[in-house]
Parts: sequence; C-alpha cells; structure tokens
Amino acid sequence: MSEQSTTIISKVWGMCNPLRDDGVSYGDYLEQLTYLIFLKMSDEYSKPPYKKETGIPQGYTWSDMSTLKGAELEDQYKATLEELAKQGGILGMIFAQASNKISNAAILYRIVQMIDKEKWVSMSSDVKGEIYEGLLQKNAEDIKSGAGQYFTPRPLIRAMVECIRPEPKKTIADPCCGSGGFFLAAQEFITQNYTLDREDKEFLKNETFFGNELVAVTFKLSLMNLYLHNIGDIYGNIPIAHGDSLLTDPGYRVDYVLTNPPFGKKSSITMTNEEGEEEEEELVYNRQDFWTTSSNKQLNFVQHINTILKSTGKAAVVVPDNVLFEGGAGETVRKKLLQTTDLHTILRLPTGIFYKPGVKANVIFFDKRPASPDMQTKEIWIYDFRTNVHFTLKQHPMTDADLLDFIACYNPENRHERKETWAEENPDGRWRRFSVDEILKRDKTSLDIFWIKDKSLADLDNLPDPDVLADDIIENLQSALESFQELKKQLS
Repeated sequence: MSEQSTTIISKVWGMCNPLRDDGVSYGDYLEQLTYLIFLKMSDEYSKPPYKKETGIPQGYTWSDMSTLKGAELEDQYKATLEELAKQGGILGMIFAQASNKISNAAILYRIVQMIDKEKWVSMSSDVKGEIYEGLLQKNAEDIKSGAGQYFTPRPLIRAMVECIRPEPKKTIADPCCGSGGFFLAAQEFITQNYTLDREDKEFLKNETFFGNELVAVTFKLSLMNLYLHNIGDIYGNIPIAHGDSLLTDPGYRVDYVLTNPPFGKKSSITMTNEEGEEEEEELVYNRQDFWTTSSNKQLNFVQHINTILKSTGKAAVVVPDNVLFEGGAGETVRKKLLQTTDLHTILRLPTGIFYKPGVKANVIFFDKRPASPDMQTKEIWIYDFRTNVHFTLKQHPMTDADLLDFIACYNPENRHERKETWAEENPDGRWRRFSVDEILKRDKTSLDIFWIKDKSLADLDNLPDPDVLADDIIENLQSALESFQELKKQLS
C-alpha cells in the first residue's frame, strides 16, 4: 500500500474515537462520510479537466461549505443536506431524509478539512474501497445482529465468486445487495483474471451489475461503495434500485446471481389498524412466475432468482437450513429446482461466521437449464463444512484459507471432473456425491444431509465452547418461540 493510502486511511479512522465518545456510531459516521465525500467528488468533477454538470444547486456546493467553521459550518451543512434531499435522481436518493449526526462543530470541521485535502476522484478505487469497506465491517461489528442483514463474510463472498467464475461482458445480479460486497468481489475477479479492453471496462462499469436494496440507509452506503469502486456513474447509469425486489419481475435476465438474502423466515409489512396501532402483517407475493405462494422470504428469493436468470444462467445463493428441509412450499420449490435447474452443489456453512448468532446456513449452487421434460439435476455434491467446525467473529474468524479445500473440491475449471473425499473407509470425508434418485426418495425431498459423526455428541469431555452452546440455545429458543407464535396465529 502506498504512503498516501496509509495516510488517508489512518486519518479517516482517526476520527472514529472522538466521534464515538460523542455518541456517533460507525454507521452514522459512515453515512456522514457518504454525504461529504460525495459533495467533494462532485466539486472535483465540476472543475477541469472533467467540467461535469453536477446538478448541485449554487450556494450548496462543497466550495460553499469547506471554508466555514463553527456554527456557520453547521448551518451551511444542515441547509445543504435539506436542499439536496429535494433534488431529483441520484442526488435525491443519496440525500433523502439526510440530517447532520455530528453535533460537535469542531469535529465536523476536522472531517471537512480532512476530506478537502485529498483529491478523491484521482485516488485509486482500491484505496477508496479499502477505507469504505473497513468502515462497513466496523459498523457490522458495532451493531451485531442487525448487520447480518447486509454484511456477508468477505472470505465466503470471494469463495462463491471463485466457484462461479464470472466472465467479462456478462451480467450479474444481487436482488438484496446490501453494501455491494458480491459486486465488488466479482469486479475484482474479472479484472484480475482477464485482460480487458476499453469496451470490456466500460461494460464492467456501466452494464454488468443489477441490484436492489430495501433498507434506505444501506442503499445509500451501497451506492457510495460502488461509486468509490468505479461501478456505475452517479450522473448516468445507477446499478442498483431502492425497493423490494420481490414485488415484481424486473424484466431483465442475467448470466449470474450471487446473493445472500436477509435472515428471517417471514416477509412482513407494518400496517396501522382501526385503533391506530401498528401491526405486522405477513406479506405473500402472488406472482405468476413463482412456482408456489409462500410468506417464507428465502423461498420467495429462490423463486425470484430462478426468474431473473437467463436459460443458461448460474447462481450461488446463501440460504438458511429451513430452505433445505421445510415441507409444503419448501418441498415444492426444491422439487422444481431439481426438475428445471442443475442443482449441483451445496456447501454446508459452519456456525459463528455471521453477525446474527446461531445462524445455520448453506450455499446452494445451481445452473438454470432451457425448458425440458427431463430432470435437469442428475447428482448433488455436498461439502460438509459445518460438522466439528466452528468460528467466532473475533478470536477465530473464518479466512480465505479455510475455504480453499472446498474450492479445490468444487473444481471451478471443470466441475464435471470431481472426486469424493468421503468413502466407507474414510467416513469423515467432507465431500460426498448423492444421485438425484437418492434425494427424491428422502422425506419431503430434504436436502439437509450430513454424515460425519459430531465429536461433541460422541465425547462428553469434548463439548463445544460455551459461546457455541449459548448460540445453539438461543437459536433453539428463538425457533420454539416462532413455532408458538405461529400456533397462536392459527388458533386465533
């Protein structure tokens, strides 16, 4: 890393502690940085050699604010946020409901001066990205479970991209893109593995990515994160849309889908009843392109992903265990996937890798196939990376190296040449093949399959760590509570 990179990163991080002492969270700091860096970059674009029309009204530019101090700076910043929120297009999207969260005028001045001293447009996207991604991760750690909704472990993202191996001039979607992690990893993979000409680079920047993000604050963070990584054009193509991707078929079809839909089984919408009280109502999506109707959010995302894939498209999707074994709509979706796509690989993920505790998840890899009466899935390969494996976010986080064995077994160069590591004489082998006939004979066509002996159950002296046991207890209690709530709804 260059000296300039190290200096600016340390400056940005240096503001964190005084802001935290002042009650400003990483998330709020990140949001304010989004506004301020955007204003500074717009100012740079308005000058030679770019001379772009930025759309920012006179009197509310970076130059109108950057020389001020104290109360004058606070007032100007507040007025700027309010004015830009009224604008149309990308400006209005980024500044919607914006407010100044930095109440200490002296710290606000220091942040403005820090940003003002740098040339952000000419700074490499690697440096800008490193600053922003670092803050996103800190924010994820800061708000724990809430961040699991949009912060997928980066080693897992990179492994999924490595297996899918996206190519230049192909399209990639993430219908719940969070802070844009899958897009950035795909961009990095393409630039590192292919020699791109000017046309390829232009396509990668403006035509490759399609995304949705439902949460307003996360949508803003994603816009800025992609922009800092040279994806999309703030004054032209916007690669992501703000809203619920499940509401309708967007019309586009893509070559790849890489995604981690948000945790939580139910889709719901908050309504106000006749007494003026807020109630949550289950949201059921009645879409003609779906195989079945369900309030289960993950099952709906799987169906949506199937819709937006081209007939030759490929998907890698993080799903919780219930998608693999749930009856009713779950069984319908699994059977349809086996019938119409080549659902060739399942990676059973270890616990302790997400910010929401106790999450048991998997990655399913499937290739869509043109319409045919024949069963498209012939065999499913399962890699059990969960049994006797556990990570923690701080003391023992998952790294890229931990997923190298899975990638080698997956064999991305030619996945039709694979070799099992499981055998009768090696019952602890993690990589095992199952024919589709074996799967179809299972109760509810369950894909929740494991075979390695759990050492913690076999040996009482070798119990899991207390935090693992605590996570399991929490998950079991939450699951029981959900079941009782479901029963209560049915009874009433």
